Amino acid sequence: MIRIATSALVLALLGATAQAQTVNVALNADIRSTNPGVNRDDNTDAVVLHMVEGLVGYRENGAVAPLLAEKIDLSSDGLTYTFHLRKGVKFHNGAEMSSADVLWSWKRYMDAKTDWRCRPEFDGRIGLKVTEVAAPDPATFVMKLEKPSALFLDTMARTDCAMVAVLHRDSIKPDGSWDKPIGTGPFQLADWRRGEYVLLKRFDGYVSPPGDRRDGYVGSKRALVSEVKFLAIADGATVKAGLVSGALDVADIPDEEVAEMKKAGTVQVLAAPSATKHALLLQTRDPLLSDVRMRQAIASALDIDEIVGAASNGLGQVNNSAVYITSPFHDAVQKKRYAHDPARTKKLLAEAGYKGETIKLIANKRSTVPSYPVAIMAQAMLQAAGIKSEIEILEWATQLDRYSKGNFQMMSFSYSARLDPAQSYNQFTGPKDKMPSKVWDSREADALIEKATLISDEAERRAIFDQLHTMMLADAPLVFLYNQVDTAAVAKRIQGFAPWVASKPRLWEVSVAK
Repeated sequence: MIRIATSALVLALLGATAQAQTVNVALNADIRSTNPGVNRDDNTDAVVLHMVEGLVGYRENGAVAPLLAEKIDLSSDGLTYTFHLRKGVKFHNGAEMSSADVLWSWKRYMDAKTDWRCRPEFDGRIGLKVTEVAAPDPATFVMKLEKPSALFLDTMARTDCAMVAVLHRDSIKPDGSWDKPIGTGPFQLADWRRGEYVLLKRFDGYVSPPGDRRDGYVGSKRALVSEVKFLAIADGATVKAGLVSGALDVADIPDEEVAEMKKAGTVQVLAAPSATKHALLLQTRDPLLSDVRMRQAIASALDIDEIVGAASNGLGQVNNSAVYITSPFHDAVQKKRYAHDPARTKKLLAEAGYKGETIKLIANKRSTVPSYPVAIMAQAMLQAAGIKSEIEILEWATQLDRYSKGNFQMMSFSYSARLDPAQSYNQFTGPKDKMPSKVWDSREADALIEKATLISDEAERRAIFDQLHTMMLADAPLVFLYNQVDTAAVAKRIQGFAPWVASKPRLWEVSVAK
């Protein structure tokens, strides 16, 4: 049963009464800052991106589209991007945005003192390098690259980079320190009480991008309510009580609570697949698992349909691909998968000379990921196939350290969302000698991924990703299971809210029923 007693705590956090035009959203922790792309995490990004915008942003399907830019021209050599800015866009202080503001914001991000999360993504340390920027007139901003990159606009749109948000210089105090975001978003900062809540109020001077509907971070972005309050509530019982009592309007809920919340009667439960990837990692440099036949035996020993069904409470769909399931690049080839085949497992074990050695499977018990239940089911299936397995439960920080050092045989792990397939592959592919955390150590794969970052033709990129998927299934350095399904409980008075692939709440185009 849902516990109601703790709803008093939620009401205390909200204040004496909830305003009819205030939407109350639960976060599992407070934000880290209001400084876009600096001292950030997912909660921080979710809140800040209601206040700031970049030249480009993600569409609902993960593709990149203009946001503060009206259109983008690319030179024939693929090196020069010319952004034509939308006219009439205003900052929260009433000033009209121009290319001078874009230039000032970019220079601030690239200053090492700013400590921007994504500076290495643009200064050549990772491959992509912006060599020159210019504002030739108030409506035009130009960026030049060292070499062509199919990932340039995607990187500009990334939420962990705060979409390279354009800020007014009044966001900075006279001494150069950060003050608050004066951006172009549909909401502006009203109050931040650390450890309690962040209150945003509607920016009445907001100029929405074109479009008659919401489309990811682009499309129509009207603020239809006067305020949004993001509350930091770590306790799941308190969140449930707030949803049932009506003190909370929106909250993410774990898969195992979906059935219970559907019966509550006070909320609607909404779900959408995300780009977060859950997987079982196999250490290819382990003496036992270095044999591809051993890794393939493990893959065929797993009843992945059963694992996904149980771990996601029936919400997830099997996806052995690094390309998320609703991506425009997820085609028939990406749907190819491992088959549960005990006879093949037995044959491969014999060919690999398996002598009953124990495989240690590392997992954690965080409630936000299926690491532990996946490990339990995988262990049972391996042992049923004649493969000895032990589970080692670690605190997340310890597991992450072991992952970073490549210090494991097998691990139940989750990768955060990356919308472009090349960036998704970059998360786990590369030379282990330089980066021990990399799971797939293949120079052929590296070359294909690099090629995919340099070309923009969709058909060519699709062919590369299809080839990578085929190679990955054969080499079996890891077994992707499914994409996380984001599930939100939403008060019935709320209209227009929808979870989506980027796994972050959006409160524009959301209204309160009369």
